[in-house]
Amino acid sequence: MPFSAKNAALSRRSLLRALGGGAVLGGLAGCGVPAAYVGPGERAVGDLSASDKRLTWANWPLYIDTDDDNPNRRPTLEAFEKRTGISVKYTEEINDNDEFFGKISPALMNHQQTGRDLIVMSDWMCARFVRLGWVQEMDRAKQPNVAENLDPLLRSPAFDPGRRYSVPWQSGITGIAYDRRRLGREIRHVSELWADDLKGRVTLLSGLDEAFALLMQGNGVDITKWTADDFHKVCDQVEKYVAQGRIRRFTGNDYTKDLVSGDVLACQAYSGDVIQLQADNPHIRFVVPEEGAELWSDSLMIPDRAQHKRNAERLVDYYYAPEVAADLAAWVNYVCPVPAARHVLADAKDKDTAALAENPLIFPDSQMRKRLVIARDITSQERVEFAKRWNKIVGL
Repeated sequence: MPFSAKNAALSRRSLLRALGGGAVLGGLAGCGVPAAYVGPGERAVGDLSASDKRLTWANWPLYIDTDDDNPNRRPTLEAFEKRTGISVKYTEEINDNDEFFGKISPALMNHQQTGRDLIVMSDWMCARFVRLGWVQEMDRAKQPNVAENLDPLLRSPAFDPGRRYSVPWQSGITGIAYDRRRLGREIRHVSELWADDLKGRVTLLSGLDEAFALLMQGNGVDITKWTADDFHKVCDQVEKYVAQGRIRRFTGNDYTKDLVSGDVLACQAYSGDVIQLQADNPHIRFVVPEEGAELWSDSLMIPDRAQHKRNAERLVDYYYAPEVAADLAAWVNYVCPVPAARHVLADAKDKDTAALAENPLIFPDSQMRKRLVIARDITSQERVEFAKRWNKIVGL
């Protein structure tokens, strides 16, 4: 199908994150309530996929390709329906990880159906679902595209070794964005955020799960196995920088406004947002620091007791065909979890679309890939203590 290099007006992560996003604890796990763990034998029900050709998919807004002339049409999804005869009820109902967790957790903890066959959650929330046993293992033997095309960097996060329960929908990088023209120099290290010429003109992300990894990497920490001491060291440092007036404020996705206006010269940022900012201001740069940056994903999962598991597995595998992944990448502009899609985009007749194949924020180059790491998640036991300290620092 034809590509569209058109950018959505807002990126998925630029939407409102209710109650401050990941910093707010929602629901049961991690709040001192005993985990409502579900054993493997209690996760599945009879699959209706063979006779009932449909499924329900919950995703975030602005996170799929749409038709240039009709935003209610989703070309890749319509092609799947036509090819398979499976009708997909697509709902853009996820605006915040914790909020959605709270919406479906009562059903899951009580071994009831959620009414959804496929959901998309951020890594740290995926970890919570996997720990609780609230998602089903996918049958990789029936997902040849995933088995062949999933980016090696994303194949085995700490929360889901071997990606048995989750498959990345799109990925991104939490790094540093800065205005090269206004700053007048390059940024290569996390420590440079605290230079005198940036005093009071730096922002950090307010969400605990979004912020901590990059700051630890600036200290030389291996974020695949960070410790409580590493976390508290970061907090000590941030408290000092706040006292010194080096941090302008802590933000959600509104950091983009500060960067565009020039009120901020450098900030913690998401790669997908910066691609869109660069369309209007080529002087805005995104850097993966020499110490590294966090590679994260929003991943597809099949909740317990989903009635159309096989249909959901087919949809997941469909999006891992390089041609389909390329269509999606050309629209959403996040890090594509299917490296083979790069060659498809490179062969596109449209010049702007073909140029996306060379964008390292969609297809990281070899040097950048060496510095990208998936952080281990914050466990439920750690979360209450860590969130309490972090939220006090950022004023949540």
